[in-house]
Amino acid sequence: MASDGGSSSLQLPCVFSPKSRQFLALCAQDGRLRVWNTDSKTLHQEYVPSAHLSATCTCIAWGPCRTVKEGPQRKKRKSEAVQAEERADLLAMGTAAGSVLIYSTVKGALHCTLDGGHTGGVNCVQWHPEDSLLYSGSDDTNIIEWDLQSGKTRSVWKADRAAITSLCVSPDGKLLLSAAYVIKLWNLETKEIYRKFTGHSTAVTTLCFATTRPPDGNGLYFLSGAAHDRLLSVWQVRDDGRDKNSVVSFTLTDEPQHINLVPSNCKDEAVRLAVVCKDGQLHLFEHFLNGPCKKPLSPSCTVQLSDTKDSPAPIPLLAAALATETRTVMLAYGNHLQPVMERAELNTSERHICLTRDVFTNLSLSTETNVSKVKTPVVSAKSKVLVPGLPGHQAPKGSAQASEKRKKDIDTKEMSIAERLGEIDLATAASDKGAPKSTASLQTDNFAVLLVQGLESNDANILNKVFQTRKEIVIKKTVARIPLSAVLPLVEEITKRLQGHPFSAKLMVQWLKAVITHHTSYLASLPDLVTQLGVLYHMSENRVKLLPKLTKLHGKLFLLTTQMVTNTSSSAVMDVDHAAKLVYEEESSEDDASGDEALPDEESDHWEEEEDEMDEDIEEDGDGRRESKANGDENMEHENESEEE
Repeated sequence: MASDGGSSSLQLPCVFSPKSRQFLALCAQDGRLRVWNTDSKTLHQEYVPSAHLSATCTCIAWGPCRTVKEGPQRKKRKSEAVQAEERADLLAMGTAAGSVLIYSTVKGALHCTLDGGHTGGVNCVQWHPEDSLLYSGSDDTNIIEWDLQSGKTRSVWKADRAAITSLCVSPDGKLLLSAAYVIKLWNLETKEIYRKFTGHSTAVTTLCFATTRPPDGNGLYFLSGAAHDRLLSVWQVRDDGRDKNSVVSFTLTDEPQHINLVPSNCKDEAVRLAVVCKDGQLHLFEHFLNGPCKKPLSPSCTVQLSDTKDSPAPIPLLAAALATETRTVMLAYGNHLQPVMERAELNTSERHICLTRDVFTNLSLSTETNVSKVKTPVVSAKSKVLVPGLPGHQAPKGSAQASEKRKKDIDTKEMSIAERLGEIDLATAASDKGAPKSTASLQTDNFAVLLVQGLESNDANILNKVFQTRKEIVIKKTVARIPLSAVLPLVEEITKRLQGHPFSAKLMVQWLKAVITHHTSYLASLPDLVTQLGVLYHMSENRVKLLPKLTKLHGKLFLLTTQMVTNTSSSAVMDVDHAAKLVYEEESSEDDASGDEALPDEESDHWEEEEDEMDEDIEEDGDGRRESKANGDENMEHENESEEE
């Protein structure tokens, strides 16, 4: 019986059903559970939890196969009595909210909900092989034993200081492996630690028993794998307790993502192992477990898938399951939303195998079969049919003639998207003064419809027409009205355009800001948000790294240019001549007096002589003036006498 390693919350859960491998259970980024039928290669069932966005599915595990009654049946005779076939029915899903959902594939509905036990997100779930018991490990460091008949907790115990990331129950149902960074082996009857195993530096993501033998006689082996570790370690449970180190190591090309193992029932039977790594490669191992092995073991066969293009690109493998035949392997590859299942025959004698597959052809075939189920009603030529149009679109005047022409050619050829867009008048009417709001809403609806159509058809012309918009209001309303399914393709298209010309990157920043503002809650609910936005984050980080250097360079250049402009302007100005062209001096007695007082006392004698001379001159001047006055009076008298005569 093959067993799958415990699924971790670090990658998207993907598990084949036990024994017949009839179903493949997947949980994608949108939080929905999809069960695919591996025989018919079609979607068997889809379940949408009520809180699929906030409480996403972190881990899934198939329950043991059991006989199921599918509704009321008539009582069969003894001759018709056939042993009922066991089939996979129940599926346990751990959520980030701390609850465990039990889904029934036979009923196609939720069987029960186990909640109220964990206070943190559930990282791993594991079924008991015989009893109707389920074990779950959580971020709250506790392990809970659930009773599915009553839907209540049967036992709760603290298993580690860190979050429990992986669980595995032994084939006989008596022992339980749990791991955070340290692996612990528990006795399920007493809930006590049987052994401890240390050796991993990161969180353990995979635990799986490699043998079905009891621990007596040193015959019990188990396998473990950790995050960011390219080795799978095999541990032996010894009676003497000397089991501190791993006995065997398997080398991988990347971190293990999905493990399927066929255990060994005796010493003469080899353990078969299929490991799907994070890089999308499949490694097959086959080894006889009989004591320690010093050198790490390389895979006996490595399988890769590629497409059929001229420059082939690798196709990632999602999961693999070993069949009872040695060379038969069940593969699941492609996309999580629509995987491709295949039962392949491999020549394991070759060390490296590369399989070429055309994934797009398989997807298109499945799409065509689904579309062909829709029937077009027969309509007479006299009757009128009212077809709902897209918001914001106005049919041109010649649409009636085009519709008649389309009715004639409807049986011969179906119109393409480009022809349909050609018939739709995408021009918006000029805004009237009375109703500016209605025209803006029509234009916004128009851009939202165009954006979704361009993302679905990957048409560069439509996307260029939408992304050339510079109005911030139109961008915000357009982003707010697109459906959630178009958010991730829009982010990828924006990331692609941000890597182009700086002018287009400037426009794309406005669109990216609007997307992050309006759809923050949806983006935060994605489990693999880091991988989805990794390219965008690294690109923005690399561009921001140069900002301080460019700012310093800009500052230095600004100082240099300012100094150069200042020097040129100062040299252009003529030197000013400070010599006075005209000087005016005012004579005043006060100035003379003040000047006399300021002279020293040594020259006082000379000044006295000068004063005497000045007095004499003044007296002479006074005598002269008196004489002139007398002469003047005499002249005046002579003049008066002559006048009288």
